[in-house]
Amino acid sequence: MREFAAEYLRRTRDGMWEDSRVALAPLALDSRDRILDVGCGTGELSAVLAAESSGEVIGCDVDTALLSRAQNRTGVSTVAGNALELPFADDSFDLVVCQALLINLPDPAAALAEFARVSSDLVAAIEPDNAAVDIDSSVDREERLERRARRAYLDGVRTDVTLGESARDVFESAGLEVYETRRYDHVRRVEPPYSEGAVIDARRKATGSGLADDRETMLAGALTESEYDELRGSWREMGRDVIEQMASREYRREEAVPFFVTAGSVSEGEQ
Repeated sequence: MREFAAEYLRRTRDGMWEDSRVALAPLALDSRDRILDVGCGTGELSAVLAAESSGEVIGCDVDTALLSRAQNRTGVSTVAGNALELPFADDSFDLVVCQALLINLPDPAAALAEFARVSSDLVAAIEPDNAAVDIDSSVDREERLERRARRAYLDGVRTDVTLGESARDVFESAGLEVYETRRYDHVRRVEPPYSEGAVIDARRKATGSGLADDRETMLAGALTESEYDELRGSWREMGRDVIEQMASREYRREEAVPFFVTAGSVSEGEQ
């Protein structure tokens, strides 16, 4: 299981579901009695589930540091637990859901089978296709460099971070009957007035610290050390361009990450 810091989760999930929750309609949240959010992290999705349902919402994560953040979410209870060995009895929930969890697991089908064990009705997964991220930036070379860095990262990562719509295949291999998949594009915009988070992200680009965090993964693929050093140098130059445009309030950036909400019912044989 890949691990993430609370700050990373904040940056990547900030504003998600604020614009539209139509893609969550197959989950029938308003009719649920008990919902489990597996791999809840700091509880962003858990809070959305609690807002859309009058039932009980429990967030579960193996990282107790992240759970301490989720505990502060309105309407959310938390329990520490592993996605592959959930600390709940069979049929404890009528909906078990995860967001951006399966892409970080070496055996996502095993996790879905465990979700099916504790669900009496529905299992759902909200997974991105990280190969299909679209960037539009006022800094000309930002899109090109991000695409290059993403290719290197995807080549080195050892889990399927492009799962997205193909999660339905994993559902079927886990014995779940898929009845609907919906797409939700998480669009993040950076424009004046710039948020504190946007300024921090720009500084990370200018120092190359963002790429430094992913160095090991990128070098696990075909990228050589000299290619990585050259990429990081170009990345830092791009970051300085971003900061310069921010200073003149000219910087604009839009990033669209496609997520796919896959919902499957638990068959009688799984119950």
